[in-house]
Amino acid sequence: MNNYWLIIIGMGLVTYGIRLSAIALLGQREFPLIIQRALRFVPPAVLSAIVFPELFQHSGQFDLSLSNARLLAGVLASIVAWRSKNVLATIAAGMIALWILQALLAAAGS
Repeated sequence: MNNYWLIIIGMGLVTYGIRLSAIALLGQREFPLIIQRALRFVPPAVLSAIVFPELFQHSGQFDLSLSNARLLAGVLASIVAWRSKNVLATIAAGMIALWILQALLAAAGS
């Protein structure tokens, strides 16, 4: 059990050290405009890489059908995000839609 704590603390220190070194080495430096523009696209690219596989895969298979509750809830959440520009409303709408759709699909399947 003690080894697990040592590993967790060690990895935390390594992660912190990596982030701190980047800030210490590059924090005062001014990047060229083209790099600044390119870096603005990193957060949406990372978010897309995390979210899209969850939306388009159902049971490990590519699924664009109406039985994919995650995809339908994601579409609804995207519409709420676009119209409201409110993160909490988007998360709430997406989660509620997912729970309702999963319940409906489970009831239809039984």
